[in-house]
Amino acid sequence: MNSDKIKLYSTLTIGALATILQFGFHQAGYAQLIISILGLLLALIMFIDMIKVLKSGSFGIDLLAITAIVATIVLGQYWAGWIVLLMLTGGDTLEEYAANKAKSELKSLLDNTPSQAHLVEDNGHIRDIDIDDVKVGDELLIRPKEQVPVDGIVFEGQSELDESSLTGESVPVNIQKDSHVMSGSINGENPFKIRAEKIAADSEYQAIVKLVKESETHPAHFVRLADRYAVPFTLIAYIIAGIAWYISKDPVRIAQVLVVASPCPLILAAPIAFVSGMSRTSRNGIIIKSGTALEKLNSANTIAFDKTGTITKGKLVVDQFETRNDFDKETVMSYAASIEQNSSHVMAEAIVNYAKEAGLQLYSADDLKEYTAQGIIGMIEGHIVKVGQGEFVTDEKVDDVKGSGVYISIDDKYAGFYSLLDQIRPEAKSTIQKLKDFGIKNVLMISGDKKEATEMVASEVGITKSYPLSLPADKVKIINGLDKEYHPTIMVGDGVNDAPALALADVGIAMGYKGANAASESADAVILQDDLSKVSTVVKISHDTMKIAREAVLLGIFICIVLMIIAAFGLIPTIIGALFQEVVDTVAILYALRARSDRL
Repeated sequence: MNSDKIKLYSTLTIGALATILQFGFHQAGYAQLIISILGLLLALIMFIDMIKVLKSGSFGIDLLAITAIVATIVLGQYWAGWIVLLMLTGGDTLEEYAANKAKSELKSLLDNTPSQAHLVEDNGHIRDIDIDDVKVGDELLIRPKEQVPVDGIVFEGQSELDESSLTGESVPVNIQKDSHVMSGSINGENPFKIRAEKIAADSEYQAIVKLVKESETHPAHFVRLADRYAVPFTLIAYIIAGIAWYISKDPVRIAQVLVVASPCPLILAAPIAFVSGMSRTSRNGIIIKSGTALEKLNSANTIAFDKTGTITKGKLVVDQFETRNDFDKETVMSYAASIEQNSSHVMAEAIVNYAKEAGLQLYSADDLKEYTAQGIIGMIEGHIVKVGQGEFVTDEKVDDVKGSGVYISIDDKYAGFYSLLDQIRPEAKSTIQKLKDFGIKNVLMISGDKKEATEMVASEVGITKSYPLSLPADKVKIINGLDKEYHPTIMVGDGVNDAPALALADVGIAMGYKGANAASESADAVILQDDLSKVSTVVKISHDTMKIAREAVLLGIFICIVLMIIAAFGLIPTIIGALFQEVVDTVAILYALRARSDRL
């Protein structure tokens, strides 16, 4: 049992004993004595904690609570003092409950960690093994309704996977032979087999679990938001209490005012709003590692994007195809794809897919030979077909293209060319605009790609400042060189080359849907879906969370000040004032929990 619950149960026990003594045995003096001892003991503990806070250079708001307890006990209002104690200890316990409830989406990842795998042995028998004993290359059976234990590739069967706990995407994903599957996904109705690509410790699910654990161990500076208002609120409470005592000549007025000035709403509101905001990011397929990240996202002045794999999909597509020397278009496309389907080059897949989408026939090729960094050559229907660099396929002058050029020759005659471009994400332009609408005016793109490609992509999505030909060290220099007015900074990337810049930026956001890579490890936030719009989503959530946190704190202050003024006229008895404070607590907590909702 934690200390908060011990304090609460102790308060309830003392209250029960005092009730029996006063109303059962008519021993009011003993009832007052045990409540006074408990109250002064807790006040002493709070005073020691407050001294520690003051030594750290901060002014906490606990001074008001201590004063309220001491004043009620010294002035003989011991039942009001007990209610204040119940409010404080109950408030701490309620805060823990609300925080745990708000974190439920994050904790579900930890609760559902796979522990076993079904190993398919050489003789076809199935043997259950511990997940940590799975080795790369092991063949595993995934039964219906089970979790995928490690990252792998399907080699037999097909099914539907629920990846909602990993990505936040509710629509099931169809998988079949050669599909990559992530650990932690939930299988549908059909069994299938995978070949393990990673051990459990390196798999996607364990990487996310690690992020969750990190997110729970990083405290947020914003949690003590109430401390920003502690000094003026404390002074206001003391001034109102002092004036009420001076005018009425009744010292009980001090207790009546300070009881309703107890700072529980201020202490509770900010942290509950914060953990609620983190819960909301988790439901939207985003893991926030540190509490400070939400605060900095809210006040960011600069955001920098990597290009390939972030603004773009990181997958080449055919932007343009043309033939030359009167060659038939479909023949050239078919021959080129037939040759390229035998190549492992990154451009080959785009050319093959382009021909397949056009419904063209692919031929088997003979005498294939691939030349590194030059191209590939083969025989199709008696024709020599070359695909690759211009100088490799022909001696003729070839066309200049805006993207990456792939050229074709048939029987050493220039037959045509492809222009391949990295496909811009359809959501990129709207995401950039939303970020600008949130007040982030300094939007940059830092890429290792050539100047023409970088500037073309930047222009299309609405980014006015781009930095091409940037190595990892250059990205760090650019982020580091930003003037103070452009901070806090956000860096968004997806690859190992982005890791240093992600770590250096005030907030690093990794497009981590591909797996647990260096980018995810270095970032403060990880997007678990292949969706750039989640960047604007997490910024919006940070704005909403901080807005609600401030509003909840200010709401608590406003209600307390109104109650203090009424109590100053003697219109609120001490016990009633203490009960009113419980209502104020509830209002502040319920308002702060609004940060969990997507409908704001």
